[in-house]
Amino acid sequence: MAAVKLDSPAIAQIAEDTERHGMSAFGDLNYPADFAHFNYVNPSAPKGGAYSESVGSRGYNGSFLTFNSLNAYILKGEGALGMELTFAALMVRSGDEPDAMYGLAARSVRIADNGLTYRFQLRPEAKFHDGTPLTAQDVVWSLGALKEQSHPIITQLLRDFKGAEAIDDRTVVLRFADKRGRDVPLFTASLPIFSKAYYAKQPFDQSTLETPLGSGPYKVGRFEVGHFIEFERVKDWWGANLPVARGQNNFGTVRYEYYRDREVGFEGFTGKSYLFREEFTSRTWATRYDFPAFKDGRVKRDIIPDDTPSGAQGWFINTRLEKFKDRRVREALIDAFDFEWTNKNIMYGSYDRTHSVFQNSPMMAKGKPDAAELALLEPFRGKVPDEVFGEAYVPPVTDGSGQDRRSLRLAAQLLTDAGCVLTNGKRVLPNGQPISIEFLLDEPGLQPHHFPYIKSLGTLGIEATMRLVDPTQYRKRVDDFDFDITVDRFSFSSTPGDSLRNYFTAQAAAIKGSQNHAGIADPVVDALVDIIIAAKTRPELVTACKALDRLVRAGRYWIPHWYKASHWIAYWDVFARPAAKPRYSRGIPETWWSDPDKAAKLEQKG
Repeated sequence: MAAVKLDSPAIAQIAEDTERHGMSAFGDLNYPADFAHFNYVNPSAPKGGAYSESVGSRGYNGSFLTFNSLNAYILKGEGALGMELTFAALMVRSGDEPDAMYGLAARSVRIADNGLTYRFQLRPEAKFHDGTPLTAQDVVWSLGALKEQSHPIITQLLRDFKGAEAIDDRTVVLRFADKRGRDVPLFTASLPIFSKAYYAKQPFDQSTLETPLGSGPYKVGRFEVGHFIEFERVKDWWGANLPVARGQNNFGTVRYEYYRDREVGFEGFTGKSYLFREEFTSRTWATRYDFPAFKDGRVKRDIIPDDTPSGAQGWFINTRLEKFKDRRVREALIDAFDFEWTNKNIMYGSYDRTHSVFQNSPMMAKGKPDAAELALLEPFRGKVPDEVFGEAYVPPVTDGSGQDRRSLRLAAQLLTDAGCVLTNGKRVLPNGQPISIEFLLDEPGLQPHHFPYIKSLGTLGIEATMRLVDPTQYRKRVDDFDFDITVDRFSFSSTPGDSLRNYFTAQAAAIKGSQNHAGIADPVVDALVDIIIAAKTRPELVTACKALDRLVRAGRYWIPHWYKASHWIAYWDVFARPAAKPRYSRGIPETWWSDPDKAAKLEQKG
């Protein structure tokens, strides 16, 4: 594969800023150049011991339920969780700042006055696990491969990355497009650096179970496809004493366990098959922590705050399909869902209703638009629903009965207004075809939430069914947009930018594998995304995000679910941790460590 390069003469013509030890979206850094470690770590944390957890996230091509590949950066296959532990990046994020990054493989960066050229100076000690040096040529090759052959989410986020050139072994220059998203350089600097020599012998864009050559704090250890994968700490890792790594990556072994069934996964935890669990099921949190190890203190629970934007979770409606084109039909589907009943009877009242794609953040639109929002929205008057200029849309609050007649009447009226009338008890589209909906799922945990909703839709004359498929089929169908409605959850950083394109723009709606599951294709949405990306200050960013939020919510593209601004965690009492977690991340397992005294006491208890 040809490397993506830029012309050397252009570099010399661009004045560069002073050398920096870090970078951020708006240039602000909390840590000085001589900082010793992040404030949220214990720099003296001991190394060793084991950490294990069940899979609770999935990355680019991953699954919650299984894996069959060690290539986690392409569309093919189902990548194993944790592969990012095996690679170094130019820079890494600070957990207590919205978007600041500091040098890992890169010692420093110089940014051109126009913000389009970044010159990184690499650390001479950076090397791959086989002892070969990590060079600027590896960075150039890696970014070229990721831009051209990686998962669509990555390729979309690299749209404004124009190319890179190795000036010498330790100097690499990255160039970005004019009007590039403010987060594009940050995202690019966070990507894994691969070995050019390693991939000279095999293709990058293939699913594989061969362990790739890495340069990070861990390397792949034992694994069993579809069941577990272990990562072993590199004891002589070159970056261990850098400020961005000190007090982190403390466990000798990190292991991820895969379960195809949540109930089996919970039983595995009670039997100490793994040591840490983030609980996502309210019924389990409320009723199942009565097993012996919890009662006698060997297992602990905690609720830790989540200060990051909670984002959007819900049933996303595939508006590419003709039956969902009418906004009134989509709103009727929202009205038919009784969140209050579901929260009380299925989720033990544990959640709040999601309203916004920027839930739990200052970027969430509330009430009527202020003067700054109106200034952004006015040029689009007549091209967007009038609602955008009034109160921000929130789903209706039901009486919690499970059959709220008022909400169902509103839904029925909307369907009728859209030309979807009842014929022999069946709701039909204007073309006479009955409305049928298939809810696509890949695991059974949310089945109880679907049943009452499907019943309510039946009351409206809509035939709804639920299809549970295996993870591989689910991934393919979602990537191909071969579904009616499916559950999804996404969230953004506190400084969203180019990442918004992949979720909301017309271009992403046409790219298989993108995150625009609803198929949003609105030129005004595209324009607002561009305005967000171009924001010069954080207040401008927040205002533009509120405007976008209003428009997306007005589009009725999803049936909002629920959220909570906290993490429910449970763990076998063998760990120690810093007094405070990083504000913008969970901090687990990277800042925790194994406590030998606790482990010994645990063994004594049985």
